[in-house]
Parts: sequence; C-alpha cells; structure tokens
Amino acid sequence: MPISILILTLNEEINIESCIKSVSFSDDVVVLDSYSSDTTCEIAKRLGARVVQRKFDDFGNQRNYALDEIEFKHSWIFHLDADERFTKELQKECERVIEKDEKSAYFVPNRIIFLNKWIKRCTRYPYPQVRLIKRGEVRFAKAGHGQREDQVERGVGHIHVPYDHYNFSKGIADWIDKHNRYSTEEAALASKLEKRPLSECFSRESMRRKRALKAWFIRMPCRPLFKFCYLYFIRRGFMDGMPGFLYCRLQMMYESMITIKIKELTFPTKRP
Repeated sequence: MPISILILTLNEEINIESCIKSVSFSDDVVVLDSYSSDTTCEIAKRLGARVVQRKFDDFGNQRNYALDEIEFKHSWIFHLDADERFTKELQKECERVIEKDEKSAYFVPNRIIFLNKWIKRCTRYPYPQVRLIKRGEVRFAKAGHGQREDQVERGVGHIHVPYDHYNFSKGIADWIDKHNRYSTEEAALASKLEKRPLSECFSRESMRRKRALKAWFIRMPCRPLFKFCYLYFIRRGFMDGMPGFLYCRLQMMYESMITIKIKELTFPTKRP
C-alpha cells in the first residue's frame, strides 16, 4: 500500500514491536523518538524501521517536524502511537480513500482496550482524531496535551474503521503519571479557552460540536462527578462491565486533577 507510517516514541520497548508488526504492509516505517533511555530504538531498527530522534516539546511540533524534515517514501502518511495497532480492515479502508484522493486528511476512530476488553461506550467511541494525511497539505497545532489539525488544504474526511489503542499497556501507575502531566496542560488550556456560541454544541460537524462542548463543559460546577455520571449512565458505561466502571472512575479522577489545577491557576501565588 502506498503509505508511510510515522510512530512517535519515548521509552516504548514494551509496545514498539507489536506496533511495527501491525504495519508490516508498509515499506516505509519511521520512528520519531524523543531520546528513549530503553531499547526502543534498537528494537525498531531490528524490525526494519528508520529511526530519527528529536527532543520532545509538544505533539503538534513533533508531527510538524516530521513533515518538514523527514524524507518519507510516500505522500500519504499515517500517524500512529506506539501503544496503537493497525488492523487489516483499516488497511483496506485507507487504500480506498487514498485511491479516491478527495481530502487532505482523515479522522480515524480508535477502540480503547482496557483490561483485555474493548470499552465501547464510556470511551465515547468513535472519538476520532486526524491520523491519515497527505504531506504538504496539513499542519498540526498544540491542543491541550495533544494536537489538532491546524491547516488543511482540501478539508478533512472521515474513516469509520478504527485502530486499536492499548493506552493502559504500561499499567495503571504509568497511566496516572502520564495523566498527571496531561492535566497540567489541560488546565492551562482551559484557563485560556474562549467560550464558543452555544449553537455550536448542536453543530452537525462533529469536531466543531466536540470543541464547543469542551469549552462549555470546562465552566460547569461539579465536573468530575458529572463526567462520571455522563460516561457511566448516559453513555451506558455500565454495559461495559467492571472494566467500564473502573474506566469511568479513572476519568473522574483525571477530571478532578484538571479542576484542582485550574483553581490553582486562578488563585494568586503567595510566598510564605
């Protein structure tokens, strides 16, 4: 398939082999590593991937650096993280949209796997991100702890076949440590986020609706409890069994961390 794969890594020796093997169909796999201290790079090279290193600052800049500085073999690039896995079904769908060449980028959904189970409901599936892009037609920008599409020449289309996301592959402790950092960035973003028109919350365009809802949700009281109730009852997380219940509790904890850090930013700093 005429597609290059870009994988961002930092100490991913647990995940990188399975990730690369899931994209064995591609003859151009590039690992952009943030100076891992484990064997990530050695494993990637052994499996035939090219390895480039750059110090990490944020996801948007990291992806833009790859687009600007790395010589990819193909014009179409799929962005993948080390804890994510490509599927045969997704491969076929990517081939189909690449052949049509109607858009500059495509939103792709992800299936979150937790405790060996696809958590379908309370993860707000499909919850897509821009992952398949045509080089030279797309830029990224920092958004919270992640990134969003910033400049897209021919618009963004939708792929409805997901990739699998094992974002708990390093254990709960690692997830909590990572989301402690993410919550700091989300709190900083929330303190600057402008209120969007209420009408955008009902937009037919999914990403506009998602971002408007986030802007309004940030201003709600009792957000952590509301998030748990929303995911567990309204999104029917209770149907995902015990993994769903535990996932909702983790999301409530993450929301609490963001809320507390927003409060911290609004209070003047007093030195003892």
